[in-house]
Amino acid sequence: MARFALSLAGVALYAALTVLTYWAYIHLFPVDVVLYAAVWAACLALFVYGALVFALPLARDFSPLEKAQNLVICALLGYTLALTFPTVIDRSLSFYILEKLQQRGGGIQVQHLDKVFQEEYVREHRLMDVRLTEQLQSGTVQIDAANCLRLTPRGDRLARFSRFFRAHLLPPRRLIAGAYTQDLVDPFAHNTAVPDYLCTPQAPPD
Repeated sequence: MARFALSLAGVALYAALTVLTYWAYIHLFPVDVVLYAAVWAACLALFVYGALVFALPLARDFSPLEKAQNLVICALLGYTLALTFPTVIDRSLSFYILEKLQQRGGGIQVQHLDKVFQEEYVREHRLMDVRLTEQLQSGTVQIDAANCLRLTPRGDRLARFSRFFRAHLLPPRRLIAGAYTQDLVDPFAHNTAVPDYLCTPQAPPD
């Protein structure tokens, strides 16, 4: 029981180190992408925690395998924390709706939610700038000499994966606005007029 309690205390210590490291990281260094910053902070905290695990006398009762298992658990916890808190809150429209309702005194007319999204959310959160920065830093898109945004090979692979996942692994019947629908399984299913923002096709490489 004492060993189990000590192991749990170690995991709690790692969680505290991750929070402190993340706070220090975002205040001391410029951040390109919130997710990457959170993951790097979790990795730095894991490095510090690992050094403590192998150096402190309290950890001598644990075998190398048990220490390794504890580090794996902490690594998974760090990744979960990075995704669950800073990344979700930074990207979540659901949290924005809650914050906007609070800002507007607790209520907004439902028929005006589209207007709130188009005229306030996109501007207040600099939505296009932030997402474009993330994609450029991730190497999934690039801007060419003609100021045209284009997929990179990595971006094309990710797009194919997301389309496959959406088509085969998202719920085919999902509750949206009071009705079960499969609209989001293939959101491009409804053909629209060819937009005027397309780029000229790239010439194939020689």
